Amino acid sequence: MSNKRTVTALSGTQTIAFSREFEAPAERVFTAHTDPALLAQWTGPGGAVLTIREFDARTGGCWSYVITGHGVEWAFHGSFHEVTAPSRLVQTFEFDNEPGHPTLDVLTFVELPGGRSRIDGLSLFLSVEDRDAMLGGMDGGMDENFDRLDGLLGRTTVAG
Repeated sequence: MSNKRTVTALSGTQTIAFSREFEAPAERVFTAHTDPALLAQWTGPGGAVLTIREFDARTGGCWSYVITGHGVEWAFHGSFHEVTAPSRLVQTFEFDNEPGHPTLDVLTFVELPGGRSRIDGLSLFLSVEDRDAMLGGMDGGMDENFDRLDGLLGRTTVAG
């Protein structure tokens, strides 16, 4: 069964919606998004290292991390607006080098038959231009991250 991501980004809108299925229960996929030690294992380009600066995965908490690799360093930060295990995660996401361009990301973790799950994601950008800039570079990176997450879920017993 294919777990490939589907994306919807209607022209002229400020949103990107996506869905991606996983061969693991929603609780395990949610935990991989909210446990900093697990997040560091599947987020960022291959061969890079994610270093957590701060990570408080609770409603009202905040997060910050740096990805280092390939001779480059990228730093990101945001706030958790809602953390409802194991079904919903709402957070902001902002690249430190481009302040003033945050996104609001809503992830819904859906249980599927057979121990599978799906993430339905929606990212809201401040402008169509910000959304279009993200679209230009997200495809390979998001797929690479989710493929690594598949591998992590397949070889661990990620607890909720």
